[in-house]
Amino acid sequence: MDLLFDLNPGLIIWTIISFLVLMGVLAKFAWKPILKMLGDREDQIRSALEEANRTRLETAEMIKQNEKNLARAEEEYQKMIREGRIMAEKLKEEIVAKAKQQAQLELQQASEEIQRSLDTAKQQLRKEVADIAIQATEKILEESLDEKKRQKLTDSIIHQLPKN
Repeated sequence: MDLLFDLNPGLIIWTIISFLVLMGVLAKFAWKPILKMLGDREDQIRSALEEANRTRLETAEMIKQNEKNLARAEEEYQKMIREGRIMAEKLKEEIVAKAKQQAQLELQQASEEIQRSLDTAKQQLRKEVADIAIQATEKILEESLDEKKRQKLTDSIIHQLPKN
């Protein structure tokens, strides 16, 4: 059992010196680059988190803006629909008014044409009645009138007939 607990003071001193030299070399050449690398990595992670947070905030703002734009577009759409309906109703009213006006005009023209035809027919009827009356008078008088006297007599009878 002596072998296990045999302490060599020279070995312990050299081990401590080796350890301290190794720690010094590591501190001078490795410790600073490792700490710098860890600090850089920490900064990268921090900036990535800040960028992600900023992007999340920007995305949330964009979503809000898109919702506002969508609401505004919906409002404009509804406004356009209302205006379209109003315009369609006005157009319908204009078309109906023009159709009524055109129908009234055509009815008036037809009425005037009927009146002209009626006046022409009455005039023709008067002339025929006058001719018949002259022919009957000629037969009664048994005298034949020349064309000039006949025209004069026809005009006289036409003027004496009632207007209706």
